[in-house]
Amino acid sequence: MIKFQNVTKEYRNHNVTKALDDITFEIADGEFVFVVGTSGAGKSTIIKLLIREELPSSGQIFLNDVEITSLRKKGLPLLRREIGVVFQDYKLLQHRTVYENVAFALEVAGQKNTEVKDVTSYVLDLVGLESRAYNFPHQLSGGERQRVAIARALVNDPQILIADEPTGNLDPENGWEVIQLLNKVNNWGTTVIMATHDDTVVNSLQKRVIELVDGKIIRDEGKGNYKNGNASEKKPLESKDKSAEDKIKGTKKETKDLKVKEEKEKQDKPKSEKESK
Repeated sequence: MIKFQNVTKEYRNHNVTKALDDITFEIADGEFVFVVGTSGAGKSTIIKLLIREELPSSGQIFLNDVEITSLRKKGLPLLRREIGVVFQDYKLLQHRTVYENVAFALEVAGQKNTEVKDVTSYVLDLVGLESRAYNFPHQLSGGERQRVAIARALVNDPQILIADEPTGNLDPENGWEVIQLLNKVNNWGTTVIMATHDDTVVNSLQKRVIELVDGKIIRDEGKGNYKNGNASEKKPLESKDKSAEDKIKGTKKETKDLKVKEEKEKQDKPKSEKESK
């Protein structure tokens, strides 16, 4: 379980800026959670705090009852093996092959050569890139690069997979392939946290949504949409639907009138021909 308890993060330059303002939430094991909000709302700050890239100004963060905010440096590698991270810009090693990019994460963790080979091949097969193992990143599409990034994040079998705007640089088709892969990973039991601006994805999956505005949580709901609908937002939609309905009714009436006219002409035609004789 992940728990943020009264977490505030301030940046002090000429002025004090609160990236997060006294936020509290919990994420259970195996959940799929969207963190949404405009740029600067605090989404990336949550990720940086969770992987201990930064420390909060106040408050506590727990992972499985361990307070990660108080971990010493020697404990950070173990923490980061429990959390895989996928970034918008892939962060792949450009002069290494797909295989080498994924294997590198295991080598850094000190795995044996046989383990590195077996796990890398297995994970590349999972993400559908076994045939691209010896290609370099520049030889791949954007969607394939993001799948390499996901494979690299999965090799240490993390409890949590964090995806920071993973579809931001992708076209809709490739973006949806990445989302389906993340959903599959979640179905295996991995907790998935996705920071995103992509309303189509959020609305389609209907997972839990945490919405941030100016560093505060303004909404936390299960099976939510990107926007929190209310009566005033739904009115234009209803008006639009009514307009479409009226248009359909009008089209149907025009079609009916045309059929009546055609039928009348058929009936009148023999009569006029007879009169001419």
